[in-house]
This record gives sequence, structure tokens and C-alpha cells, in this order.
Amino acid sequence: MSFPPFLLVITLFICSFPQLSHADDSAMAGNIPAVKAPLASKSLLLDITKVGERKLAVVGEHGHILLSSDAVNWQQADVPLQTTLTSVFFINEQLGWAVGHDSVILHTNDGGLSWKIQQYMPELEKPLLDVVFINTQEGVAIGAYGQFFRTLDGGKTWNNEFHDEFLLPDDADYLAELKQEDEAAYLDEAASILSHFNRLVLDGRTMYLVGEVGLIAKSNDFGRNWQAFDEIYQGSFFDMTRTIDGNLLVVGLRGHVFRSLRNGTPWQKRETQTTALLNSIVLSDDERIFILGNSGTLLESRDDGQTYRQRLQKDGKALIAGVWFNGQLIVVSDVGIKHIAL
Repeated sequence: MSFPPFLLVITLFICSFPQLSHADDSAMAGNIPAVKAPLASKSLLLDITKVGERKLAVVGEHGHILLSSDAVNWQQADVPLQTTLTSVFFINEQLGWAVGHDSVILHTNDGGLSWKIQQYMPELEKPLLDVVFINTQEGVAIGAYGQFFRTLDGGKTWNNEFHDEFLLPDDADYLAELKQEDEAAYLDEAASILSHFNRLVLDGRTMYLVGEVGLIAKSNDFGRNWQAFDEIYQGSFFDMTRTIDGNLLVVGLRGHVFRSLRNGTPWQKRETQTTALLNSIVLSDDERIFILGNSGTLLESRDDGQTYRQRLQKDGKALIAGVWFNGQLIVVSDVGIKHIAL
């Protein structure tokens, strides 16, 4: 999917529609639970996160969710469907959420051992790509084509929000005219006109959003209103973080890394010596920065993201997401869980 250059539209229009809850059994009929597979830890896995400080959770294809307290031995969770899962988030040691294809949202209240469906909409044919909660009740899930869902009750109900501040002016005018002429056509068009939202990052009271067409935006009210940064690159961004020294890093297509010393203005492009797609950023507890990418790409910085050393992995497999856990870099990839030797 291609989009014209991103431009901020000042006004915000939010359209809220109650969505499917886990209590709607008729919509869940026919789901097949995820299979307990001995080689699940070696399958395609797409995200990893800490559950408290002493446990890890990973998610991936076929509805696989795995848990470990040592990053060596993995226990597969009970998951009610086989949909590919793309992101997982825990607010504490018990409460967590996972999102994925078919706009699915899953919830656990027992530390990840078992999961229930809160939202499942295969008819949309769109994946959700990230989920975050600011407390046990308020959460946001984002995904392809500008999908944006919010809950205020821990996920019992999820409401769709359409943020037209991410529309181009011509698209905003077109939608406004269409809404007056044909409400059904307006809703259909609005569902596919926005670019993909790839990642949410919480940073104290500020939340950042990165996505397609150089999208970088921030919100100070948990995503109700957004302020876009000036465009610095027209390609997609996939992750963003604040470094230990307080600076911002954003990574994306073709080895692009940008660093900001002033919360987003200006941005400085950093040399990486790679054209690989960069997926995610991991901060270690010894002040190193690791950037994970496709084709076995691993970048390491020891100077707060100014310069990078390549640590290319011999197997050439994509490094998709990672965490620093017990002094080790634990990564998920298209061949499962990897311990990166440093």
C-alpha cells in the first residue's frame, strides 16, 4: 500500500463504535484453540515482553503464546484461537493483552497461563500491530489502515476511533463530502484511507506513535489528540525509544536511524552501514543500545545512539523483537527464540 506524503490536519474527529466483546459467544463459534506444539519456541514469533521482572512472554503464529522464567524452558499457554499474534503487553505480573490478525485482542488475568477473547473481527481482514495500557482499565490497540481501538474498562468493550488529524487535506475534504452524501460509503472509505500505525511507545505522560510514510506523532492525553512531528523521511518507521541519556531514537526501513536531542526537533540521521529493515530497539542495563533488523542485522551503540557497530548474525534470520533479561539479549525471530551471544 502506498500513500502520499504525510501532513498533519489540525482538527480531530473521533467516531466511536462499540465493538465485539468476549461475551458474544455467537461470534466465537467455530474457533479452534491453539495447538500445544513441542516446537512452538522454534516457530515464527513476533513479539516478546517482560511479565514483571522475573518472567517473559512471547507471541507469534498459530496463536502461540509462550512463557518462561529463565528464557530457556518455555511453557505454552492456553489460547482460544490460532490467529497470528503480533504484539503482547503486560501492565503487571497478572494482567496482560495480546493483539494480532483479524483485529483480535486477547486478555489474561493469570500471568499469561490462559487467555480469553475480548475482540475478534475476521471480517475486517486487518491486523492489529501493537497494544499498550496506561493502567489496568485504560488501553489502546493500533494496526493496519489506521486502526485505533480504545478501552476504558479493561477490555470488556473496545471502541473504534478515527483520527483524521493524520489525513491529507484533500483526503479530509473528500471524506467530509462523502459523509454528507453516503454514510455507508464514508464508513467504508474511512476504514482504509489512513496509513498503517506500527508501534506505540509510552514515555511517562507522553505517548508516541510511529508508522508508514514517515509518521511520528506524540500525544499527552493517551492518544485522544495527536501532534505530528515534521517529516524527516517518507519511509516507514517501526520502533522508537528514549535513551538512558534522555534522547529519542526512531528506526525504520532501509537501515534508517534518526536521533533527536530535543524531543523531536531537530532529528539527526545516524550512519548504520546497512540497508536492512530495522524492526525494534532494545536498551540494556549497562547503557548499550541494540537495534534488531532483518537479514540477521544487529546494531550495537555504546555512545547513546550516535554511532553503531554491526554484529551480523551468521544465520541471516530476521531479528524481530527483543528484551534485555538477566544480563542477556533475548530475541524472537522467524525461527523462534534466540539468545544473542555478546
